[in-house]
Amino acid sequence: MGKTTIASWIVLWAVLVFDDCKVPTTASAWRQLTKYLWPEIHKWGVRLRWDKIHRKPFDPRTELMTLSIKRGASCEAFALASDRAELIEGAHAEHLIYVFDEAKTIGEETWDAAEGAFASGDCYALAISTPGEPQGRFYDIHRHATGYEDWWTRHVTLEEAIKSGRVNRDWAEKRKRQWGETSAAYQNRVMGEFASSEEDGVIPLAWVEAANARWLKWADAGKVLEPPMTAVGVDVARSGSDKTTMAPRYDNIITTVKVWSGKDTMYTVGRVHEVLKKYGGMAVVDVIGLGAGVYDRLREMKDEVLAFNAGERTNVKDKAEVLGFVDKRSASWWMLRELLDPDGGELIALPPDAELKMAMGKVKQEELSLTGELTAPHWTETSNGRIRVESKKQIKKRLKRSTDLADAIIMALVGPDLIEQYGGSVDVLEMAW
Repeated sequence: MGKTTIASWIVLWAVLVFDDCKVPTTASAWRQLTKYLWPEIHKWGVRLRWDKIHRKPFDPRTELMTLSIKRGASCEAFALASDRAELIEGAHAEHLIYVFDEAKTIGEETWDAAEGAFASGDCYALAISTPGEPQGRFYDIHRHATGYEDWWTRHVTLEEAIKSGRVNRDWAEKRKRQWGETSAAYQNRVMGEFASSEEDGVIPLAWVEAANARWLKWADAGKVLEPPMTAVGVDVARSGSDKTTMAPRYDNIITTVKVWSGKDTMYTVGRVHEVLKKYGGMAVVDVIGLGAGVYDRLREMKDEVLAFNAGERTNVKDKAEVLGFVDKRSASWWMLRELLDPDGGELIALPPDAELKMAMGKVKQEELSLTGELTAPHWTETSNGRIRVESKKQIKKRLKRSTDLADAIIMALVGPDLIEQYGGSVDVLEMAW
């Protein structure tokens, strides 16, 4: 049932069965090849029953290498970046087998290049992926669009995954409560269905995943971020299950989100003050409820701090200067949407849920999903043509949890933009989110 395992078996089978063979493997991100597919190939490569295969074992020095397998002069499997379509097209052999891992976001040029190589010989392709938005080549294959009749498709259902032991039913039920049964996140990641998050959702799931991919690329590069920090968003817990969250921002990168609960406001003041003292930058604090005390104390300590008040009215317009908003909360969510829009060119990087959970300590994992929070809010248009993003209270009622992680990130990313748009001094200007 594991799709990466199946792909690794296909690669090993091809290089052991054919003498004249090329097996190009590619993916939507280089990390998918280096961290998942090729380690899986190595895992099974050392488990092969050579007494059944009747061939010599791979030589680890010259044959089974980190990102390739070479057997003889004419048989090779190798990793290729999906943004180098000309290399994809350049593969030629008596037998060709392309492997597309996480295929939903591989570009059209790469698919077309592979199709060009299929003109002659014994050629096959394996495309595997979790589903995403109902668009692109992987989606066209699964809906059997005109010209793709020669593809055989297989949808692995939730019940099959549970029966095989690959998915825990309790996990699936918690995701239903967390994201909502009709959400794109639940339909894509749990049900394995293509689903759009654009109809009335503020932020499409695909945009969040693209921001996650940029974060992973940044993290893999190992670059050290130099102070000053651009801003840190702080959402202060009010009561009950709500959590205080703090999101540091360097330029277009949200490095992480810090989370704690059960602490008084002076603890929060101390943590924010130390971050600003060490890394510089500005704190953007939600001043509704307990956050007002945190904001006031940070100002007394001469820290650079900006107040957000979600309920205030605003004359902010969208990027096209067409849409208005009923309040600053709606404006801020829409501004985040525009920052994440791939056509906007901002290239925001956000940490994936898996990376955040490793730093969350004792907080229950089912209560943490930045992706779920960012894709949860819906929007409507009022009779006077203004955008209204559903309230935090409405979202909490629907999801049974608050959008604490997303709130901190919005303040870190949108706060400085609001200051620039309104002008004025950080010390005297009270803004809203």
